[in-house]
Amino acid sequence: MQVKLTTNHGDIVLELDPKNAPISTENFVGYVKAGHYDGTVFHRVIDSFMIQGGGHTADLRKKATNKPIKNEWKNGLKNTRGTVAMARLGGDADSATSQFFINTVDNAFLDRPQPDGAAYAVFGKVISGMEVVDKIRKVKTTTKQGMGDVPVEPVVIAKAELLL
Repeated sequence: MQVKLTTNHGDIVLELDPKNAPISTENFVGYVKAGHYDGTVFHRVIDSFMIQGGGHTADLRKKATNKPIKNEWKNGLKNTRGTVAMARLGGDADSATSQFFINTVDNAFLDRPQPDGAAYAVFGKVISGMEVVDKIRKVKTTTKQGMGDVPVEPVVIAKAELLL
């Protein structure tokens, strides 16, 4: 199962893993089919960590989401470079909704339980467009509306579409 993210920096194709992460995959695909990601931005970009998106419009307005999902962090998948994982609130293991992140480096610490008792659930990987991820990770960032690591120029996901 593949999803193409068309961004203003190029296309990123994700291979989802419904076998090992059925809840996260179904959740993500539901948002894709609903058009939720169209017009959202990568609102948090940290070069040596990850790029995060799926929850805010270009003006940093938070989009409405479905209810949070169960964290699937014990699925055997690791937060290595190029993998896609669910973003969640620290302190609340089962708080993931629409936001996701792409690891720009190996982040083994995300595979270990955090103070809330859970790690971060990986549900896919980049199979095409890692050079686009690398371009995005290098954009200049600032603080906007109280949020840190926000790209100065919005990095927009124009469209997210299911390929297979």
